[in-house]
Amino acid sequence: MPAAPRVDPKLLGYGDTFGTYAGRNLGDTDIYSTAIDTTQLNTSVMEDGVELNAFEQTIKDFILARLGFPVVRVELVDFQIKSCIDEATTALDYHAPYWCTQMAAFETSAGVNAYMLPTHIAHGLEYCVYKKSLLSINSAAGTLEYDFFLKYFQDNFLFSNFSVSDFYVMQMHLESVRKILSQEGTWDVVNHNILQLYPTPYRNGEGVILVYRGLDTATMHPFYRNWIQRYALAAAKGILGEIRGKYSSLPSPGGGASLNGAALSQQSTEEKEKLKEELLSEIEEPPLFSMF
Repeated sequence: MPAAPRVDPKLLGYGDTFGTYAGRNLGDTDIYSTAIDTTQLNTSVMEDGVELNAFEQTIKDFILARLGFPVVRVELVDFQIKSCIDEATTALDYHAPYWCTQMAAFETSAGVNAYMLPTHIAHGLEYCVYKKSLLSINSAAGTLEYDFFLKYFQDNFLFSNFSVSDFYVMQMHLESVRKILSQEGTWDVVNHNILQLYPTPYRNGEGVILVYRGLDTATMHPFYRNWIQRYALAAAKGILGEIRGKYSSLPSPGGGASLNGAALSQQSTEEKEKLKEELLSEIEEPPLFSMF
């Protein structure tokens, strides 16, 4: 049996926060995009060398300055600093706060229910709007919602108050009926980047809205940027502590110099634990609870 086709869908009139609108695919990226490309995190190898972008360069300079450069020598190469930046960025991106919410929209293709998502959307995907009524009543005569609403109102509330709780109970019942009749859309993500829609779209042009969270260096709050700086610094201290810990002292004309390898390693462990606690308690919002 042949595999189902996968589509890289076209953007609608408004697109994801990281790019220009319309005329391109959802997965396209722009040369001057300020999005953090999660596909490039933790993929660097020492043989290829390291090229830091403008955002990463600011973090590198922060790390070196806090470690005493240029007054003292800092025994770190760009690859090691890059690995520290990737570690910090990965942690913050995984716990991207509510204020990093982004949206993207695309149109479906008839007979296709599998759509490829770019990594920065797939990793932070929170919700997909597909064939959703959004708890609204369609007032067009002859529709399921219209007939149900009139019948339910007639039988129960013609001579009494119509409460908000009764309205939501009716909406929950309508949602169940739509799902049974394949009128209510559902979705799932497979292989971390394929969006599956149910039921399969039977015509072109059905709108799909994606709600996700992702980091954009151009709009990132200074507090988040500083958290990355401080976490990358703590990770760099751990590497530097391992390097300096190989030697207890170095000979010098003044009688020798002691190294602080053990102190740096201890600071790295303690600071990373504190920053993780800060990330969970102050940056990532608490979980939301809903009855619907």
